[in-house]
Amino acid sequence: MTSRWLFSPKVDVAVFAGSALASVAVVWAAQALGLVTAGEGTPPWAFLVFVVGVDVAHVWSTLFRVYLDGEELKRRPALYATAPLLAFGLGVAAHAVSPDFFWRALAYVAVWHFVRQQVGWVVLYGRRAKSPPWVVGLDRLAVYAATLGPVVWWHAHLPRSFWWFHEGDFVAGLPESVGTAALFLHGVVLLGWLGAMAARRELHLGKVLLVLATWVTWFGGIVLAQSDFTFTVMNVVLHGVPYLALLYRYAKGRAAEGGYGRLRVLLRAGVPAFLGLLLLLAFLEETAWDRLVWHEHPKLFGAGGPELSAAALTLVVPLLSLPQVTHYLLDGFVWRTREDASLPARLGWAVSPAAQEVRHD
Repeated sequence: MTSRWLFSPKVDVAVFAGSALASVAVVWAAQALGLVTAGEGTPPWAFLVFVVGVDVAHVWSTLFRVYLDGEELKRRPALYATAPLLAFGLGVAAHAVSPDFFWRALAYVAVWHFVRQQVGWVVLYGRRAKSPPWVVGLDRLAVYAATLGPVVWWHAHLPRSFWWFHEGDFVAGLPESVGTAALFLHGVVLLGWLGAMAARRELHLGKVLLVLATWVTWFGGIVLAQSDFTFTVMNVVLHGVPYLALLYRYAKGRAAEGGYGRLRVLLRAGVPAFLGLLLLLAFLEETAWDRLVWHEHPKLFGAGGPELSAAALTLVVPLLSLPQVTHYLLDGFVWRTREDASLPARLGWAVSPAAQEVRHD
């Protein structure tokens, strides 16, 4: 089935363009209303909404793609068993070298994951529209330009008032001229991509909005941003909201086939139940982080918590980061439509034989 949309016109516009516009609006409104203070970082309310409610929650949604589905686990048991073990082992080894090394390594893995997710969206658009390979290649290049251009510029202007995860997690020392060149090149590539799309006279509005939304949030959230709050909001909303939409669509399709067992009741309850479970898991995870490691948000997660030794943190920090790193590792495998024939049907792009059997029962 050929389509210029991933989900539908309304959903695509909402989750891509809507996410970008919403993040810009939140940043502007919060500053205009005095809800954020220059230099204070991300306030607790924003941390709860955007970090816990969007970023951490979307990580846990991977459960519906893999670990809550017995049939999927049986399909690739080695991959799904190895990914968390590998994540934990590498995390312990990195943290044993030094906490700074751990956070630096994790930051770069995260950046690559964020970039690759945006690339993955345009590839899915290309496959839905059956675009020729050269068009998909140009789309990839445009997204790489929109994301990596600002990231390289960031490296050439360290330190700034915000970091990816932890102070000092990016390597400093890149000449400012390299950052300027990166922005110039990223502008040339994006203008060239727009020209090529116009020359084809085939407007795939959803894809165009995705690329423009990616540029707005990465350029605005990195180059123009002056606070950790701005970076956080513009960084996580476009990344997390579309992914949650994708997982919900997938989970509904999988449930229609008879998957998830008793958990199908949760999917039948709709978006509130789906998000409610993810928000609960995200809140519990972030509570553990704050009580055991950060001790930064007592009003959100409670005061107190043990002061762990360096040796204990070498085990606890990689353990707490396990959902996140496992999500990073698996995301490169589980959305390849060419390797999983069931994906198009579960995403609503076709009707699978399994779903037809369930409906006929």
